[in-house]
Amino acid sequence: MIAHYDAIVLGAGAAGLLCAATAGQRGRRVLLIDHAPEPGRKIVISGGGRCNFTNIHTAPDRYLSSNPHFAKSALSRYTAADFLALVESYDIAWHEKTLGQLFCDGSAKQIVAMLLEECAKGMVELRCGEAVGEVEHADGLYRVRHGEQSSTAPAMVVATGGPSIPKMGASGFAYDLARKFGLKVVQPRPALVPLTLPGDEALFRELSGVSTEIVARCGKAAFREAALFTHRGLSGPAILQISSYWKRGDTVTAQFLPDRPDGWLRTLKRERPRLSFRKALGDGLPERLAEALCGRLGLEGELGTLTDKALGSAEARLARWPFLPDGSEGFAKAEVTAGGIDTAELSSKTMEAKRAPGLYAIGEAVDVTGWLGGYNFQWAWASARAAGLAL
Repeated sequence: MIAHYDAIVLGAGAAGLLCAATAGQRGRRVLLIDHAPEPGRKIVISGGGRCNFTNIHTAPDRYLSSNPHFAKSALSRYTAADFLALVESYDIAWHEKTLGQLFCDGSAKQIVAMLLEECAKGMVELRCGEAVGEVEHADGLYRVRHGEQSSTAPAMVVATGGPSIPKMGASGFAYDLARKFGLKVVQPRPALVPLTLPGDEALFRELSGVSTEIVARCGKAAFREAALFTHRGLSGPAILQISSYWKRGDTVTAQFLPDRPDGWLRTLKRERPRLSFRKALGDGLPERLAEALCGRLGLEGELGTLTDKALGSAEARLARWPFLPDGSEGFAKAEVTAGGIDTAELSSKTMEAKRAPGLYAIGEAVDVTGWLGGYNFQWAWASARAAGLAL
């Protein structure tokens, strides 16, 4: 027997849940399907289990896309304040951590429970643990095989995300589906991901576990946050941010001691000539890192024994210390996926495919990728709302 609905939403993650709830509360009969045994699995693990559910500084310029203007419409119509109002209506306590990042005081499970309650209000039929099989389109209807049955609807929403964190069942399913219906896909790649360093940077592997604040730069992008040295390379918020802009062959530079003014080493030499160069660095850096940098710079001894030229060169190197990553830790460690279903194929107002009527794509499946810190959740909410109001 075939069941009929007004809309079928594939993927019960952040975007799929809110989209289904929005459409359901507008009187649409909605089927929400996910292959995982329970909904919102990535929400539950996000933000260390507390879900960084949005960012109050959300703006279109904090997203990467082949079309930087695409996200403007959805983001302007469903803002961080709108989602926060929903959170507060459920009495979910929250706090701002840093840089506008909002987290639950309690558990990320509260966000999942809220979204499930919103779905219940819209009488959404949720089917978890059912793998999606064949998907076809004929006579104005999408027919989806799921589990042991088939369902049809004039509208279908692709909210299955990207291939980041495959251990949670993530895959490129959304792209296969998009191509099946003639939509172009921008080459997906890992984003918000640790970068790996080649063997000749082995000295820094000895610093595994050491963290310090830097300004990370790649091309025109720059982020000031913590960087973490790992046994494979570089991680930490500053590196995850810059990784979204990095491409193989690019150099990433780290500005160590970013608060030091130009000429600080030469000034310190005049003020404290007997201070050792290593101690001068160690005043603002972890001891093991200061030692490693001294070794790389080849400078030892008291500041008074070093020439201004040598100190100036050291300053310049510390301000733009180059790293040439040989790769990243891939989709297994990537928080999100850059690239995805080409925005040129979609309406920025409704998220509907221009050449496949009734087909919608939202969230991470689309070529819109936010910065670290709640931006990707806000895109999920905004794109979900846009589609849900159009269904």
